[in-house]
This record gives sequence, structure tokens and C-alpha cells, in this order.
Amino acid sequence: MTAASTPATAIIGAGVMGETVLSGLIRSGRPPAALVVGEKRPDRATELTEKYGVRVVSNVEAASASTVMLVVKPQDMGTVLAEIAPALTPGHLVVSLAAGITTAYIESAVPAGVGVVRVMPNTPALVDEGMAAISGGAHATEEQLAETESLLGAVGKVVRVPEYQMDAVTAISGSGPAYVFYVVESMIEAGVHLGLPRTTSTELVIQTLYGSAHLLRETGTHPTVLREQVTSPAGTTAAALRELDDHKVRAAFIAAMEAARDRSAALGQ
Repeated sequence: MTAASTPATAIIGAGVMGETVLSGLIRSGRPPAALVVGEKRPDRATELTEKYGVRVVSNVEAASASTVMLVVKPQDMGTVLAEIAPALTPGHLVVSLAAGITTAYIESAVPAGVGVVRVMPNTPALVDEGMAAISGGAHATEEQLAETESLLGAVGKVVRVPEYQMDAVTAISGSGPAYVFYVVESMIEAGVHLGLPRTTSTELVIQTLYGSAHLLRETGTHPTVLREQVTSPAGTTAAALRELDDHKVRAAFIAAMEAARDRSAALGQ
């Protein structure tokens, strides 16, 4: 690519999350000409070009962009970094969306002076309701952090956290959608068990979830207060919550998220 044609942002890794970021950036107004995708599979390259109008090139060619987003599996990060490192120069911004991979690890594999920002996104970014946390590495500038916020802001909300908190973030919001879907599955099955048609049970549960989340966000009221507003003394909700407490559901959630945090830390090693 010539200097005149060098795009501002490259996305290396065109899986679900990579395409999510790509489509979100285009919906937010970034022109396809300002974007490029690094993808090795010819059929996938053709699909992305036809769908979004972006150029799809090799990873090395994509790495000439001023901002390089690495949306690859943690176990593939070392190989990809070794491939693109010769194309990176001081002033480049590398944004990693790989779970568990530290900024120090990436910095050790790229030239000195390359800014690195670590991101933990989640799948609601597919509908522009994602939650992403970002942490800057040793050489990341304020401008590079702001650029990362702008990129991820196209598909949801963004917060900055110290990197030592990233494993906890992974456990809460990164893996969090799976916990929610698990609860939704359980509630739907309970509705069927109680005699409701599956379609009715599904509609009841999804709208209840959506409405409850909207209520939390719009009112800013503490969830304990909202829960108590639904829970009448000796009522139906109180009976249900007593069963959840008896089965130590709250403790199980804490243990589950501790396990996710520990696994995130292990991936980074």
C-alpha cells in the first residue's frame, strides 16, 4: 500500500468479534476506504469485501495502518505478532482484543515505542450495546487511548481500568453475557415446566430481562432497592428468592466468576 492509500485502521482477525467491530465502525460513519481487514481465507475475504466494501489483504500489509486491531484467539497471538512485528514502527497503535494477553507480552514482541492498548469487549457489541474495558501499556499515549475509546465506542460503552483489573473485567462483562443467557434458558425452561407454551415463556422472560435492564440503567436505582420493590413480605417473590438463597445461588455466581478470572489469568501465562 502506498502512503496515500494507507488506511487509518486495520482489523486483523475477521471472526465474529472482528466483523462486529468492522460493521460497527462502518455504521458509525467511518468510510470503508479508511479500513482494511487482514484475513487469510479467500472465501471469507470475498464475503467481507462484498458485504462491507473494504479491502481484505494479508496481515503484514494490514499492519501498515496507523492503528492495528488484533482480534485473534489468545493462542494465535504469538504467531500473528511474529508475522506483523517487522511492519510496525514507533508511533503505531496496536489494540488487542485477545482475552488474557497482557500489554507487556505484546510489547515484548513488537518494536520499542509501539503503543499497545488491551481491550476486553463482549458480544452485545453485535447490536451496538457492548461493554468494553481498556488498559494502556507502557508506551500508550492519551491520544492512543482516546482513539481506542472511539473505535470501541462504535459498538457500545467503554471504560478505562488499570490492567491488573482486566482478569476481573473478563469474568464480569467479558463472560457475563453467557451467565445472563444461562439464567434466561433456565427461566424459559421453568416456564415450560409450569405449563406455559415455550413461545409464551420465551417472550415473557426476554421482555422481563430487557425491561429490568432498562429500568436499572434509566433510573440509576440500586438493584437491591429495585429487588425489594418487587418483594412483598411472605409473597411469591419472597418464596422464590428464599429458594435461590437456600441453593446458594449468590455464592455460586461469585465462585463462577472467580473461576473465570483465574482462567483469564492462566491464558495470559
